[in-house]
Amino acid sequence: MAEHRVVSTRQVFRGRLLDVHVDRVLEPSGREVEREIIRHPGAAVILALTAERNVLFVRQYRHAVAETLIEVPAGTLDPGESPEETARRELVEETGFYPRHLEKLADFYPSPGVLEERMHLYFATDLERRSPLPDEDESLEILEIPLDEALALKVGADVRDAKTILALFFLRMRTS
Repeated sequence: MAEHRVVSTRQVFRGRLLDVHVDRVLEPSGREVEREIIRHPGAAVILALTAERNVLFVRQYRHAVAETLIEVPAGTLDPGESPEETARRELVEETGFYPRHLEKLADFYPSPGVLEERMHLYFATDLERRSPLPDEDESLEILEIPLDEALALKVGADVRDAKTILALFFLRMRTS
């Protein structure tokens, strides 16, 4: 496949968590197009199963969609931090559980048309209970949902965000 080449890029917004750039791209056809790109450092997503066979979720309000969603724990990579380190840190911060065992399940792009963010999905087991340490700007409710109830969550109704839908897909594959 022929290459696409970035001719120029300009930053139009710089935020705390993300930047927005407008790139001029030369397509293989010779046509030059403009692409708006959201630059994000990436995130770790954690599908966590307790010894009691409960799946850990958080319920939180998401302002961008004006809804309270049930999601698997996740968080943005800090500078210099590996996705695995982020997964361990975020699970403790959001749920109070430290994963002694992490298994990488997948990398994925949640919205590759405009967002460069790569999410790293981990399966966490052998959990050690600690105190949650939520970020000051987060208001989370921790949910421990029995495995059979988690498997019965309806995509598009009970669960509506891509990372949690994908996590449930992997959970269903592991338990079928």
